[in-house]
Amino acid sequence: MPHVMLRGLTLSIVIPTPGDTGALEETLLSVLENRPEGCEVVVALGCDYDDPWNLADEVRFIRAPAGAGLVGCVTAGVQATTGDVVHLLAAGWKATPGWADAALARFDDATTGAVIPLGVDGVTQNRVVSAGVKYKRGGRRVALTRPGMGTTAAVGSGADRRVGARRPRWPVVGPRLEAGFWRADLVRAAGAGFSTACGDRLADVDLAVELATRGVSTVVEEGSRVVAGGEPAWERGFRSGLHGERLFWRSLAGRSFLPSFLLHVIEVIRHTILSAPLGTVPMLLGRFVGACQLVSHARRRRKLAEYLATDVATEAATETAADAAPADTDGTTIRIDEGQEVLSGPRRRPREVEPLRKSA
Repeated sequence: MPHVMLRGLTLSIVIPTPGDTGALEETLLSVLENRPEGCEVVVALGCDYDDPWNLADEVRFIRAPAGAGLVGCVTAGVQATTGDVVHLLAAGWKATPGWADAALARFDDATTGAVIPLGVDGVTQNRVVSAGVKYKRGGRRVALTRPGMGTTAAVGSGADRRVGARRPRWPVVGPRLEAGFWRADLVRAAGAGFSTACGDRLADVDLAVELATRGVSTVVEEGSRVVAGGEPAWERGFRSGLHGERLFWRSLAGRSFLPSFLLHVIEVIRHTILSAPLGTVPMLLGRFVGACQLVSHARRRRKLAEYLATDVATEAATETAADAAPADTDGTTIRIDEGQEVLSGPRRRPREVEPLRKSA
């Protein structure tokens, strides 16, 4: 049964496909069976696909640049969209009936920039296996496996279940790159969207940090569910160290350096243990190279600092306007230079004069 698009919002569904065409066809089938009316579907291909089902009338196929990974396919697909909301659903993940409706309703709130759908197990669909990602202050990305993980407040389907603030609260939470709803201007505008600096695996938390710095909220919507696909391959050796180090230094704006750096040292030690024995030296070399890319990190930190400064100025202006507004709300003004009945005290009854008594 088709679902009607809510509140005039237009939806663009992007299916990034770096290489697995079998997984693409599974995802496409689920999307076409359950998509809302009026939405567009864009497939961003990083591999050859000859469209054996003749879906070109219903789906737009976009070719990503040669050698593009998941982030490259996402970027190519997003730039080809026209909707108010962009939904990323990577090849291998599957849509379910009505999965987009509850997520779209969340964008009625202007502060909402991203919505996290719950990823459920393909066999036992009542079991949640994915609820977004979080960025820990020392530079670590953690995949969340249930609603509420990693947040100080409850996160889920209530109106108060949102994360993100003017200054990023820890930990920062966002949608996975493989499955998430995004306000289109945050990922499609020039200079916006996912960066390749941190690789395919860390690009989602890299953008989550930026959105939190901009004061954009992320909402976990339990009413929106997708069947989770496979996990991406772990990066190892030099690339894992390079991307992890870049992520940390790119995310420092607006944070106390010393606590963050001490937590980062702990993260490097943890990463060293996991990489032992053969991957330790390449990983540490990658981290050294990443830490030395000072110019790139400085540009990113300036960008985040500008977002913070803009938001603080906006908040100050709002508070000033609120303080300057008259406290009277019912349209009645009382002048104190004229007599006003409402300001006079209660009237006293005249005292009765008792008759004089003779003294003895």
